Amino acid sequence: MLLVFIPLYIVITLAIGFYASRRIKTSSDYTLAGKGLSTLMVGVTIFATWFAAMHVTANPGLFAEQGFVVLIPWVFAGPLCLFLIGRFFAKKLYDMNLVTVCDFFSIRYNKRVELVISILLVFTYFHWIAPQFVSLGVLFHEVLGMEVSHGIILGAAIVVLYTYVGGMWAVSWTDMLQSFLIVLGLIILTASVLIQTGGLGPLFADKPAGFYSLFPGPSLPAWSEFIAIILAFAVGAIPAQEIYQRAFSARNSRSGQHGVYLSAVLLLALSLIPCVAALGIAYLHPELLGSEFGQNLIPSMVAQYSSLPLQVLFYGALISAILSTSSGAMLAPATIIGENILRPYFSNMTDKKLLLLTRLSVLVVAAISYYFASMDQSIAGLVVASLSILLVCIVAPFIFGMFWKKASIFGAWCAIIVGGVTWLGCYILNTQLDSTIYGFIASCIAMVVGSLLKPDADKLEQGIAEKI
Repeated sequence: MLLVFIPLYIVITLAIGFYASRRIKTSSDYTLAGKGLSTLMVGVTIFATWFAAMHVTANPGLFAEQGFVVLIPWVFAGPLCLFLIGRFFAKKLYDMNLVTVCDFFSIRYNKRVELVISILLVFTYFHWIAPQFVSLGVLFHEVLGMEVSHGIILGAAIVVLYTYVGGMWAVSWTDMLQSFLIVLGLIILTASVLIQTGGLGPLFADKPAGFYSLFPGPSLPAWSEFIAIILAFAVGAIPAQEIYQRAFSARNSRSGQHGVYLSAVLLLALSLIPCVAALGIAYLHPELLGSEFGQNLIPSMVAQYSSLPLQVLFYGALISAILSTSSGAMLAPATIIGENILRPYFSNMTDKKLLLLTRLSVLVVAAISYYFASMDQSIAGLVVASLSILLVCIVAPFIFGMFWKKASIFGAWCAIIVGGVTWLGCYILNTQLDSTIYGFIASCIAMVVGSLLKPDADKLEQGIAEKI
């Protein structure tokens, strides 16, 4: 049944992508779905993009093994970031009529800052897409029996194909289907586990007091990792293009803002469900806890102890989570490459040519992401790595530029360079505190000091900062 279901599901996904391609007439149709998404579609597509393989594999296993200390950095930080984006950024940027978040840096600073930020932002996505490819490879290995390396290639090809032809319309429509399967599969899986355990009570009956602690013990390395992960997910992802691309695709600014709020609620609620399931699985089958630091806890239980219909639902949900994350994350850097890196340097570029270049950029992003996937198969490690550059180089110019009129071009350069160099130096020196913490603090200080030392008086006089 699995051998029939998975190919059928893939065919349906590709069919949706090709059907969506009929609506692609302009580059705006491809990158922003013609600004036609409702609040529901914005919320669901953001949720689908951020609900990745780690929410079903890595995070639940960590929770079952380590307890509530996992929740704040790995579960709560992401929804908090989305709430902050909805509250302070989404509507404001939508009203500026941007295509990408990098357009903001061009308006607020200049074209050179925009170009450097664009290149850095594109680079962060390779480490975000790569673990999704790895997860697809592992999944196809377990279900279809193919080599993991071949599974990675097959998974990448599927995502590339429907993203290439259908753009944001294909991503949005497939996200709706994939989100439905995610919700259905996780709810039925968790209900099945709780029926076997006799409810939630037995899961917490014999837990030590430390299991309920929300904070790590009195250890500097533990606190360093704890803070670094929170900063990465709650702050580092604030300038993430995939969020704004969906918010900018809304029918109006209100739909975009409310869609971001909806995605925060969905992500929080549906990230907790696998954690409950993992706790039940650990109670029923404690022998599974040691499998690769818990990353295979839920998949192993489903494969070894579940009925065939439940396996179909679970693998459908897992495939959906991976495909939706991969496609959304792939379209974001491709859009930046087309709009912010290539378009400004091609005179008289037609919209048709821009559409073609953006589509070709999808292929480039996929190829580089595959390279990273073949180098490192640690899901959690790849995800955190993808957010480091955002946190230490881009967050300070973005947030200060949004809310501080004195933020200057020189300050932005200081933040990018000092934050990046500090992070890299601390990483090489293997400092006790995580290098991203030093990099983020240095970037913020450099942004303030640089802006005060060399303000953009001419821009303020022209009133450009008043647009922000």
